[in-house]
Amino acid sequence: MPWIDANGASLRYELSGSGTETLVLMHEAGGCLESYEDALPGLEKAFRVLRYDQRGFGFSEKVRELTFSTVLADLAGLLDALKITAPVHVAGCAMGSDFAAGFAARYPGRVAKLAVASPNIGSNAARSAPILERAALVEREGIRAAVKASLDRSYPENLRALDRERFRRFQSRWVCNTPASFLASARMMSATDLTPEYAKIQAPTLVIGAIHDVQRPPEMAQRVANAIRGAKYVLADTGHFMNVETPQLFAETIAPFFKGR
Repeated sequence: MPWIDANGASLRYELSGSGTETLVLMHEAGGCLESYEDALPGLEKAFRVLRYDQRGFGFSEKVRELTFSTVLADLAGLLDALKITAPVHVAGCAMGSDFAAGFAARYPGRVAKLAVASPNIGSNAARSAPILERAALVEREGIRAAVKASLDRSYPENLRALDRERFRRFQSRWVCNTPASFLASARMMSATDLTPEYAKIQAPTLVIGAIHDVQRPPEMAQRVANAIRGAKYVLADTGHFMNVETPQLFAETIAPFFKGR
């Protein structure tokens, strides 16, 4: 997989598929472009799919400081570097949904349609203490010190049982994150409130609530749908990381929406 310089960072990406429309997939916190590998069979025949490691994660350039605006500008820079000028479809899960929605709000001319699973709404101030405590633990003791508590909340046993090997791969990738970038991401999200951004979204939007998501429960996703003009809301039998935990369901849910069916 190649790397490209975009917005002052070296980003690893992959562009695959045979469709005429481009679909950009935004990965979750601690994720990478492999987070969508099991969903690709259901997407590549219909779309040209762009996956990439966000700044700080996977094999892209690592950081000690990060801002929400920088992450969004990275995607704009990546599209420019790849000479993708037509509006793209954008989808994201968990924290990837925050970036997908933020990009649609701040770069409306570049987004054709938007799909977000387990999005967030409201100030993170009340929720920031445990996030920052976990990040501080990672900084002191490394990623592995936080893996059990983090994945117990975000990847429940009933979803692990669907495919034990898939969970093992996800966990193995997750512990390979760098503590500095993990801490930078946590600080960034603790200070980010997307609530004002939702009213700016012009693209047709699909919001997916996840029945088994205790971090961002379906009621939160419903509030996001209510905040986006004309958004469609669906409830799915999945969890916080829909793209990883139920990848076929993820593809089957977003593909018809992007294709207008």
